[in-house]
Amino acid sequence: MNWKQLISNKRFGLESLHTKRKEDRTEFQRDYDRLIFSAPFRRLQNKTQVFPLPGSIFVHNRLTHSLEVSCVGRSLGNQVAARLLERCPELSATHLSEIGAIVSAACLAHDLGNPPFGHSGEKAIGTYFSEGKGQELRSLVSEAEWEDLIHFEGNANAFRLLTHQFQGRRPGGFVMTYSTLASIVKYPFSSALAGKKQKFGFFLSEEQDFVRIADELGMLRLSPAGAPVRYARHPLVYLVEAADDICYQVMDIEDAYKLKILSEEEIKRLFLGFVQEEKRGHVLEICRMVDDVNEQVAYLRSTVIGVMIQACADTFLAHEAEILAGTFEGSLIQRVPDGVRQAYEDCARTACQKIYCSKEVLDIELAGYRVITTLMELMMDAVRFPEKAYSQLLIQRMSAQYEVQSPSLYGKIQAVLDYISGMTDVYALDLYRKIIGNSLPAV
Repeated sequence: MNWKQLISNKRFGLESLHTKRKEDRTEFQRDYDRLIFSAPFRRLQNKTQVFPLPGSIFVHNRLTHSLEVSCVGRSLGNQVAARLLERCPELSATHLSEIGAIVSAACLAHDLGNPPFGHSGEKAIGTYFSEGKGQELRSLVSEAEWEDLIHFEGNANAFRLLTHQFQGRRPGGFVMTYSTLASIVKYPFSSALAGKKQKFGFFLSEEQDFVRIADELGMLRLSPAGAPVRYARHPLVYLVEAADDICYQVMDIEDAYKLKILSEEEIKRLFLGFVQEEKRGHVLEICRMVDDVNEQVAYLRSTVIGVMIQACADTFLAHEAEILAGTFEGSLIQRVPDGVRQAYEDCARTACQKIYCSKEVLDIELAGYRVITTLMELMMDAVRFPEKAYSQLLIQRMSAQYEVQSPSLYGKIQAVLDYISGMTDVYALDLYRKIIGNSLPAV
């Protein structure tokens, strides 16, 4: 792969238009702005990241997480771009200097496809088909369509949201640039290759859209003709992934401290693990300059993020040739220097043992699972049997943009998935309560 082809400002859905714009913003900055002002992005403010929302103590939701990931991604991208241009000055006439803007926009978009209630929402949708009432649909859809359904994935759903032409929306969905779209596809292969991790990058309905983007950008196709689609990652995916890895791990630890799941001693030990031993004295001296423990933790958190950005940028540049050749394995986090990686793994172990299994997190997962499963069962029956009176009432609750009249069963199922995955936690819970009769409109 080569940088000149990989960074393109061509817009998906507007390829035939060559409108001359006033150059107050680059096309990649326009991507960022379109996302910020979009309704799906605003809805992230009421979608669970890890801990229940809302509460008396502020913790991260999907929106604040995405904004922070975007900031870290911009720093990573800018640092990588500057050093690549030093290494290859002949690329100065390309869009390479815009890597920071591309990664920042992709980071904003990376969670747009996630359903309500965090990862439990994804699991609930997938297991509705693999274990629940949805099993009866197995013989009514193709093998490829069934793989999409049982492996439902927020990343693939984000790509659909950004590229699919929903009814009433402009051509090509958000009409994002090719490079921004490619940078959010963390798993550039079809659901047939999802494997044990249950991960893939695009639904069957958007497969040809992804192929078109990947081929335009010169991404390496790894699968032969006739086999399930698989490409090497676009190089900027590694930076988006690293920004996400940095933020969710570090911020989950800080949120756990605020909720008293972790003690002051535990969080300081975890964060100081990222600092080289000869520099810890200086860092602790700065900490002691403020009395507020929360401010001390915030300073340590910013120090950790700075260390991780530097380590990931260095790793990306050290392995640039492998990344462009499509042979780089794993994530940047897994290849950073040993001391930083061990500190990160220490945080990950603590999160698994004390955060993700905590009562607060399990409660929201249990509740979310029940809400999503119930809505799936009712809405799926409604689109399959629209002639029923109750089905009509449920369908009338859906916006006209959702294609419930699709000629195929797969299309009808996707309409339900589009509707439910776009809900906020509060909207899904409110609709669930009304449907089961626990909450009635005021009279």
